[in-house]
Amino acid sequence: MNQKLKVCEVSYSYHSPDGETPALSHISFTVFAGEFLAVVGPSGCGKSTLLSLLCGLIKPEEGSILLDDIPIGEGSENEHTKIGYMLQRDHLFEWRSIYDNTALGLEIQKKLNPQSRQELSHMLHTYGLGGFETARPSELSGGMRQRAALIRTLALKPDLLLLDEPFSALDYQTRLSVCDDISSIIRSTGKTAILITHDLSEAISVADRIIIFSSRPGRIKAILPVDFPPEYNSPLKRRNAREFSLYFNQVWKMLQEDLPSEETDR
Repeated sequence: MNQKLKVCEVSYSYHSPDGETPALSHISFTVFAGEFLAVVGPSGCGKSTLLSLLCGLIKPEEGSILLDDIPIGEGSENEHTKIGYMLQRDHLFEWRSIYDNTALGLEIQKKLNPQSRQELSHMLHTYGLGGFETARPSELSGGMRQRAALIRTLALKPDLLLLDEPFSALDYQTRLSVCDDISSIIRSTGKTAILITHDLSEAISVADRIIIFSSRPGRIKAILPVDFPPEYNSPLKRRNAREFSLYFNQVWKMLQEDLPSEETDR
């Protein structure tokens, strides 16, 4: 497998007049092309800081991050377009149609042309939004809105997708369905993806490997490969596999090791 992303001994701290708050400490891992990686850990362990570093919003204080062997932020002026970022909320604009919302990134980057319009229409039909091109966001379900947000991201053809708890705003039943739907779309495109989540079941159901962070400052406690029999080839099917509970207990035990003793005794 080709190496897509390499994170080498990355550390980062937040600074304020009150002092320094370490967020991440000496993080190292690689992500291979086409791999789906999940990152879990206690609240405040630096997961969102990691995504900010990976997309170039902030720079490491120590270490390096390479995308296709090029340091993030030091490539060509279009280098940042290789990274797509999907947030917790869809951030669709109500005054724009679904088609116009999904075309927004292409508009901003001046890439909306006959070919990209055709590709965008194809994605809308392929991913279940055909016939809703002229609808407004308020006319769609939460799951359909998230699908539109994903299409908006994929339209820019990123090499790496960063997913910051993209299903957390949905109710539980919808969350299960949309997670299954969107992860299947991502895998069908062959994109490399990194998912940040607090939901262990979600991480196990979608990931090829899971990175488990310690409490702050975040360090990597373990990187766990996730392997299911071929017939369990979707997140919903994985949840019914015997291996699912084994992985869940393994990850849960590692996370519990970082909790204060009074919390683990409850």
